[in-house]
Amino acid sequence: MQPRNMSMSGVVDLAAVKAAGEAKQKAEQARAEAARTGQAPATGARLVFDVDEAAFQQDILQRSTEVPVVIDFWAEWCEPCKQLGPLLERLATEYAGKFVLAKIDVDANQMLFQQFGVQGIPAVFAVVAGQPIPLFQGAAPEAQIRQVLDQLVQAAEQQFGIVGAPVDPAAADGQEAEAPQPAGPYDALLEAASQALDSGDLSGAVQAYKNVLSDDPGHPEAKLGLAQAELLNRVQGLDASAVRKEAAENPADVQAQIRAADLDLVGGHVEDAFGRLVDTVKRTFGDDREAARLRLLELFEVIGAEDPRVTAARTALARVLF
Repeated sequence: MQPRNMSMSGVVDLAAVKAAGEAKQKAEQARAEAARTGQAPATGARLVFDVDEAAFQQDILQRSTEVPVVIDFWAEWCEPCKQLGPLLERLATEYAGKFVLAKIDVDANQMLFQQFGVQGIPAVFAVVAGQPIPLFQGAAPEAQIRQVLDQLVQAAEQQFGIVGAPVDPAAADGQEAEAPQPAGPYDALLEAASQALDSGDLSGAVQAYKNVLSDDPGHPEAKLGLAQAELLNRVQGLDASAVRKEAAENPADVQAQIRAADLDLVGGHVEDAFGRLVDTVKRTFGDDREAARLRLLELFEVIGAEDPRVTAARTALARVLF
């Protein structure tokens, strides 16, 4: 079951809803099998891992579009590194997927050491949406490190909508873990949402999806369905020609740009919608910038985090914000 397209030809690809639901089901099955066999599922959900120059693009840059990546620059001869490293590893396990920890041996990866402009080790950076962020240098106290990590996790979510997927630390370490029990089923509520969409009751569809999310905030089908229903609700009754004319004549009118971006997305012009809002964020400040940024995050939800156009737009957003 998936939210229906409401006769908007060529608009948003709603097949992603079904794919997201199937992915979640497969993940739950993998975790259940891992709990039964005592082996970690092959999901790539490592919390701590070593990275070299060859793996930097995939393990850090690409991964940073899905979860904040904290980088620990260290060396075998560095005594403070031997204190900081185990602490960061323990915190990565404790935070259970809110960030992941990449460890880079500077002696073996001089190019990365130089590219990040590291002045001394230990040095800790983060990468969010492809953008490097210096965090701290030296063996800082645990309380200070926790504060920095909390700020990083919060900024990744609020600024870019990047939320690391929860990981069972025991499963990630290959230990036996109790299989999580999925909340639901929600077939009746999701069917009600689909029927509401078919009948043109967009407010009813929005409420039905919210009913699912109130019990299971991470439900992929309901999250995507809600984002799409809210988008349809916003554009309903808009005069497309008038909206586009207003946006073209008033580039500084943030609400005009937001309305035009909604229409861009509904019309299937995904890159145009994202680019319009990134440009609006770049040239505005205060409440106007925040309004454009939040609408961009909402449109990311419509398309889905795995879409490469969303990944590219997150990176572009990070460039204009940092």
